[in-house]
Amino acid sequence: MRRNFKAHVGTVIRADDYDEWLRQTLGRRGKVGFKAFETDLHDGRWVWMTEAVQPDGWMLCIASDITHLRADERAIRQDLDEAIKASLTDELTGCSSRRYTMARLEDLVGAGQETAGPSVGCVAVCDLDNFKYVNDRYGHLVGDVVLKDFARIVQSHLRKQDVFGRIGGEEFFLVMPGLGVDEARLHIGRMLKSVRASRPLEAYPDFEYSFSAGVSSVSKGELPDRPHGRADEALYLAKLAGRNTIRHHDEPISQAS
Repeated sequence: MRRNFKAHVGTVIRADDYDEWLRQTLGRRGKVGFKAFETDLHDGRWVWMTEAVQPDGWMLCIASDITHLRADERAIRQDLDEAIKASLTDELTGCSSRRYTMARLEDLVGAGQETAGPSVGCVAVCDLDNFKYVNDRYGHLVGDVVLKDFARIVQSHLRKQDVFGRIGGEEFFLVMPGLGVDEARLHIGRMLKSVRASRPLEAYPDFEYSFSAGVSSVSKGELPDRPHGRADEALYLAKLAGRNTIRHHDEPISQAS
């Protein structure tokens, strides 16, 4: 696809930077069981794509040529498709939007049962440390660079089934299906190590930053706001512990002092 992008053949990719487009796309690819969308080809054809994710992780893709549809209907459908994509993506960082991330959490819990079932994974609330100081000291444009750097680093560590989104300001949410608490902490720990080592500002080569994270397990059938709330409480423990660390909601405050 990278070769096709440079040669202007195959799928039309509306982006100036292929690698940035790919990073954003992988943040949503294969996260739902079935997906349907439309795409243009450089040779003028218009294709309807369906993607079905199999239990073993393979994806069945079927393309149907729908070029024969009327041009006016095509333009309307293309505008709708672009609007849907925009609603699923955070404009600044390119990671998933709050709406998309929370929808994947709802999928994970399968909310609606009267009693909670077995654990199906973990979630984490991640918050950049002392971010207000960064904005006040260096300006909001530099703050945007830091946010984008953080999103890029975290996304480079994601598993295929993970979902990572920005839920507001410097706060992000991570959905990790199938991981226990200890595994989730190790997973996030690798991200934290990479963030600590990052030096994203060319004008300030000594600038460094970190984040804190609160982790909660997720049980099948519970309401989505419950694991989210527990992760928020764990994030509070991480901040009490001096930031730049990870805490689980069951940890006593005495361990986070």
